[in-house]
This record gives sequence, C-alpha cells and structure tokens, in this order.
Amino acid sequence: MRRWACTSVQKTFSFQNQPVTRCSRRHYSVQAQKVEHTRTRPDPFPIQHEPAPTAKTRPDPYALVAPELTHLRGSLLSLLGSAHPGLSEIARYYFLHPSKQLRSLIVLLFSHATNGLGRNWEEKRWAAVSEAETGLSEELDRPLKLPDVLNNWHPSMPNNTASFEDVFELRRPGMREPPPAPPQSTKHSIPHLASPPLLLPVQLRLAQIVEMIHIASRLHHDVQDTTTDDEPPQEGFGNKLTILGGDFLLGRASAALSRLGESEVVELVAGVISNIVEGEMLRMKGMESPSLGQIGGTKTLDDAWDIYLRKTYLNTASLMAKSARAAVVLGGCREGEVWKDIAYAYGRYLGIAYQLVEDTLDYESGGENLTPGLATGPALFAGEEHPELRPLIQRNFAEDGDIELAISYVSKSAGIERTRLLAQSYADKAREVLQLLPDSETKIALDVLTDCAVNRTW
Repeated sequence: MRRWACTSVQKTFSFQNQPVTRCSRRHYSVQAQKVEHTRTRPDPFPIQHEPAPTAKTRPDPYALVAPELTHLRGSLLSLLGSAHPGLSEIARYYFLHPSKQLRSLIVLLFSHATNGLGRNWEEKRWAAVSEAETGLSEELDRPLKLPDVLNNWHPSMPNNTASFEDVFELRRPGMREPPPAPPQSTKHSIPHLASPPLLLPVQLRLAQIVEMIHIASRLHHDVQDTTTDDEPPQEGFGNKLTILGGDFLLGRASAALSRLGESEVVELVAGVISNIVEGEMLRMKGMESPSLGQIGGTKTLDDAWDIYLRKTYLNTASLMAKSARAAVVLGGCREGEVWKDIAYAYGRYLGIAYQLVEDTLDYESGGENLTPGLATGPALFAGEEHPELRPLIQRNFAEDGDIELAISYVSKSAGIERTRLLAQSYADKAREVLQLLPDSETKIALDVLTDCAVNRTW
C-alpha cells in the first residue's frame, strides 16, 4: 500500500466563509498553494481541562439521551402513520439504525453541553417552567396533534361551519403573554453549566423538527428519474408516496418551527432547507437551463473538488451545523457569545467527516448504490492517480459503463484510504473545537461521537 502524506490545504468558499481541508499528495496545483491563515479565537473564559478519560469511562452518546430519542422516535412514527399507513413503513425504515438519529442526537447533546452558559439562560429556563405550570407548553404540540390539521379546516377558523356558502369568520388567535420576569436572585454573571443537565421543551421540539427535515430530504433524495429505465429505489415506496411523504414532513416541521419563538432559529432552519435543495442540484448528473441549455460537469479536478466539498456541506453538514447552533440559541445564547460558533463549527466538521465516510462505503460495498452524478472523494483521489478517469468525472459518469470503470479505477488506487484520511482530519477539527467547552460528561460524549461518525462504531 502506498504511503500518502496528509497535508492541509485551505480553500475559502463564499457560501459559509469557512476553510475547507482535503488530503492530497505533496504536489499541488497553483490554486491549491494559496493558503489562508485562520485566526484562533481565545477561550471565552479560563477552562480547566482534565486528562482524557479511558475508554472504559467514556460515555455512550446515545445512552445519555436515550429516553428523549425514544420519545422522539415514537412520536414521529405516530405522526407519519396518522397521515397515511404507507408512511409508517417509510418511517420505520429510517429509524432502524441509531445513525438515522444522528442529527437530533447532536441537538440534544449540545443542548446539554451548553445550557446555562448563555446570558439569557435563566430567562429561558424560567419561561419554560412558567409555561409548563400554566399549560402554555402544550402549544408546542398543537401543529402535530390537533385533528384539525389532519382535515381541511383552517386552525384559526371555526370547525362547526356547515358549508362553504358563507365566508369563514376569522377567529383571532389569542395573544401569548410573556412569562413573568425571573427573580433577581436567579440571575448570574459567571457562565456555568446547568446542574443537573436540563433540556428545554423547545430544544426537544427542535430535535424533532431536525429529524423531520432529514427524513424529508432522504425521501426526496430517493426519488427516481422516470425518464430512464432505472430500477425503483431499493426501499420500493414509489415516487408519488415518497414525494408526498417528504412534503408532509416539511409542512409539519414548518408549522412546529414557527412556535419555537426565536427568529434566529427560524432563519437557521429555513436556511437548511434551501441548502439541501442547492446540494441536490449540484449532485444531479445534468440540468437543463432555458438560457444555457444542458449544464455539464466540471472542467478540472480542482473545480470538481470545490463543487464536491460544497455539495457535501449543503447536503449533509449544514443540517448538523445549523441545528446545533439553533439548539444553543434556544438555550439563551445571545449575539456575540462564542457558544453558538462552537456548535456550528462542530456540526460542520462532523457533518463533512460523516459524509466522506459514507462516500467510501459506496465503493467498498461494490458500487451498488452508485448512480450517474457528481464524483465523490474516492473517485476524485483516483483521478489524481489515473488521468484516464478524469473525462468520466467531467461528464459526471453520464455514459454507459462509466460507473463500472470508475469502480475499477478506484479499486486500483488509494482513493478510499485517502478519503478516510480526509474524513479523519475533519473529525479531528471537530474534536479540537470541543476544547472550548467547559468539561462535562456531555462534552466527552460529543468527542466519542466523532469516533462513531468516522469508524461507524454505532
């Protein structure tokens, strides 16, 4: 096996102004030699770091929030089944493996790891307690449980109207009064973690919303191109039910999102949905444009790498990054506090590492899941070793036999090994970011999660 040097080459993309790192040989193109030096941010306050625990004492990330994940899984299974019996089968497929709940797990763990650190934490906690005592917390469940939503009635209109002959009389929604201000004695100036760890109802609902968006994106991802003779998706749910199921989940997620009470969170999650759509467009093997006609593939390997890593962020990492940031915002983190940035950076690095490993598994499994479209890490690394593979990459493997040739070239190269090295480098960056958090069991669990994502030790 050849030995490859893992060298960091940073390229800054406009979509998030974040450096992107990939492993390559020590021979670089002119473009790859432009390295931007990033500034390190000092710790928000002095943190004493304890020695890393042994493997026997490292907590299981899933075990820390197992009750919440079980509740989330059950509620989503019930939600989909209430819409159409066929959607229950889809939901069970997407919850058969712990990795299917990775996004909601990140939300719950980062909530645990940062609740209490934000300047508005006491106000958030006090509001949650007050709403629970007055029954207002049930409003979070209204978009998901009201029978009105499963029928044609408008939730803000009377449901006893006999016909449509008269215009519905609009019912003004009741004004939601803010909870009373917390006592002065509960406010603190020095940030410290909530003890014992506490999850707010809005954070639990965010985890559910994130899972809805993820499942919807997977459903839409599996829609087949009916203009070809390709086989239907392995799950066999059918295009129509698959599309409608994804749309149903996005609609429910949007309704629940509006009740979280944070405009920044709404903006973050809405941005995720548009990011996923952009990523899917980059992944497609070809697009028709009224002005440009058929849009082809990339011209050079550098361009292919740029688009591939951009697609990886948009399709996979943006949901992890922005949902982790949203969880910290819901925990009372205000503008300018570093905890939001830590959460975003961790989710971004972990998401890219996770997807890079996913792309290696496609080739390690024999290429059964490979379809024409954008080249992934193993093929791009193989293209650096075998120039004859580059024309296939440029046309997005659109011709007959291209995928079989790509599998052959990847098997003769170090593409899979180098992609895994690249994934490990991103996982290491996620682990480095965690050092800015105060020590806790949840912080260790987030560190363990990086190993799970790369080594697939679920």
